[in-house]
Amino acid sequence: MITKMNNKWIKINYFLVGTVIAITVIILNYFYKLYRYNLTFKNKVYPNVFIDNQDFSGFTKMQIIEYFSKASNKLQDKRFTAIYKDQPISTFSASGINLKYDGETAAEQAYLIGRSSHALSRFYQVFSSLIKIQKYQLLSNLNYNHEPIKEFVSKSEESYNKPARNALFKFENGKVTSFRNEEKGLKILSDQFLMDFDENIKNLKDQFEGMTELFVNAKPLIKKLPHILGSKEERVYLVLYQNDKERRATGGFLTFYAVFKINKGKMTIHRSDDIYSLDAEISNHPKAPREILTYHKGVSQFYIRDSNLSPDFVESIKLFEGLNQKSGAKVVYDGIITLDSKILVDMLTIFGDVEVNGIRFSAKIDKRCDCPEAIYTLFDLVDRPVNYVKVNRKGIMGDLMYRLFYNALGFSPSKYWGTLIQTMFKNLDEKHILVYFKDAETQKSLEQLNFAGRIRDFKGDFLHINNVNFAGAKSNMFVSESIESKTNGSEREVTIVFKNPYPASDCNLERGGLCLNATLRNWIRFYVPEGSKLISLQGSTKKVQTYDELGKTVFEGFLEIMPMGQGKVIVKYTLPSTVDTKNYSLLVQKQPGVMEQKLKVSFNNKSLFDGLLITDKIVK
Repeated sequence: MITKMNNKWIKINYFLVGTVIAITVIILNYFYKLYRYNLTFKNKVYPNVFIDNQDFSGFTKMQIIEYFSKASNKLQDKRFTAIYKDQPISTFSASGINLKYDGETAAEQAYLIGRSSHALSRFYQVFSSLIKIQKYQLLSNLNYNHEPIKEFVSKSEESYNKPARNALFKFENGKVTSFRNEEKGLKILSDQFLMDFDENIKNLKDQFEGMTELFVNAKPLIKKLPHILGSKEERVYLVLYQNDKERRATGGFLTFYAVFKINKGKMTIHRSDDIYSLDAEISNHPKAPREILTYHKGVSQFYIRDSNLSPDFVESIKLFEGLNQKSGAKVVYDGIITLDSKILVDMLTIFGDVEVNGIRFSAKIDKRCDCPEAIYTLFDLVDRPVNYVKVNRKGIMGDLMYRLFYNALGFSPSKYWGTLIQTMFKNLDEKHILVYFKDAETQKSLEQLNFAGRIRDFKGDFLHINNVNFAGAKSNMFVSESIESKTNGSEREVTIVFKNPYPASDCNLERGGLCLNATLRNWIRFYVPEGSKLISLQGSTKKVQTYDELGKTVFEGFLEIMPMGQGKVIVKYTLPSTVDTKNYSLLVQKQPGVMEQKLKVSFNNKSLFDGLLITDKIVK
């Protein structure tokens, strides 16, 4: 019996020994291969080492230095202009301040990964890098010569600084015979200017890196360019203008449309018209949905011009298309492109003033609205009441865009197109342009670039605040917004403050007033992680609604902001357990059409971000 047991244990021991030996051989073989693989990185950067999101695996230090030298050369045409009272007073060229990337430091930092003087740290870095279990992210630096900037500031102080002077009176025989008026002092904010200049340098680096990442992500879309440009058959694109001064869910009130045709790369404008012309060709409008009946003013039917109700652009297009199919003037298209007023102003800035139908349009600031002259001129033409019928009153937008389009084609590509393309990419990133394609593959490429206006999925915390102006004139032009996001554990508090410091416009239609600044009637929605539980929502004048939509939980309310007044909404809620608060991250998704919002983000009383929300922002 004992002999049998011993034999059994001997067999088990042989098996265990064999298994251990096999595992040992496998491990040794793996580490030998790893050792051989490691040798290939002698004098080179280890795998999984990134600088500015670019992979530098296998690069030598000299190759990295050369890379950043070429990147510096691409910056040399940049200019920085100092403006005083809307007038340029000095311009600095990148070459003049010796603006360049610090390639040597970046190369040294990348090379030192896996070459630490500490043995244990060195082993872990080499091992984790070779088997790619950890990604090493480094950042480059832009350096420049500060002396020309400081010299300019010093000279500016001498030229513009002026001490305050009290009023003086001279008396003779009890009467004032002469006086000197009080004069307010003037002081250049030198320290602030230097900080702002540094911030501009940083923004330039972010833009350059963003463009580099963009072209990497854009490869699938670039492959579709022949299809988009009608290489085999004509393509038709519908351009919709969204008036962001009267904000709607996807950016602005739908004002006019234009139909572009592209055939083998040649582009023509087929037609353009007032959006009301599409609505006029619908014989039987459906009943308005709940949102319009609840928050709009005196609207009971569903119109194309009000169809962009969803903050998700694709969902709004479904509503638009449902009504477009009912119109006798319906547009058949392969894709839709929306533009807001920033595109108009940017094009005027690039190409200069234009004249349309005897009317001049300019990007210069108009003091009557503290806005570009072109914007005020359009509102004056379209919205001011007159004692005659305005034919195609909103079609002037189509004529203006038509003229700008042909101006763009008429200029030499080397003169303006580089600036134009860079500006348009920036506007795509900031959601002043939204694009939709019916072709599923092309649409998928757009969504990967975040150019399609979709409400995004995100593993961490999420916030999107969507504001809709229902019958509140063009008051979004005058209202500023600031957002504060506070998270403590799983509890969240989000505050948004609206301020309108401008006086009300003359909204008396009988007098022919131009009603731009009136009471903002604002339908507000907070999109947060699905499963969040509302604690309270303060500031809404209508019953608060809670529901799930677009993979999020929504808290909905309504408020009014008067001219020379302000409003505030505070929402408190708890996050679902699916949000990891130990490794907290927050995606704040910007609403299309919004120029900027002030944003503060804190987590467990620690500030994570304090700046402007211009594009979608991930905060960690």
